[in-house]
Amino acid sequence: MKKIINGKRYDTDTARLIGSTGYSYAGNFKYWLEELYLKKTGEFFLYGEGGSGSKYARRTGQNECSGGWEIRPLSPEEARKWAEEHLNADKYERVYKEVLNECNEQRDGS
Repeated sequence: MKKIINGKRYDTDTARLIGSTGYSYAGNFKYWLEELYLKKTGEFFLYGEGGSGSKYARRTGQNECSGGWEIRPLSPEEARKWAEEHLNADKYERVYKEVLNECNEQRDGS
């Protein structure tokens, strides 16, 4: 998925997937999926999708909904909180520390 938000491009095909969580399976009206991504620029974003009974539902008419999706930029702190909440401890430590090292290297110009 691709989306431009405030003049910035967010693309799940080119960003690095950090982790994901969800409920049920596609086709279930309460299904939802969230994926945390890191752009090459060091920016985080969350991709989410879900069925007509999820928080990603979109109103299509009076008393009618369908599934939907969204991309939402996250601050580093929001991304860290999401990772702490949704990744197990081993994955959080392995993946998120690696991500922080990459971000620091990019800032330092290494």
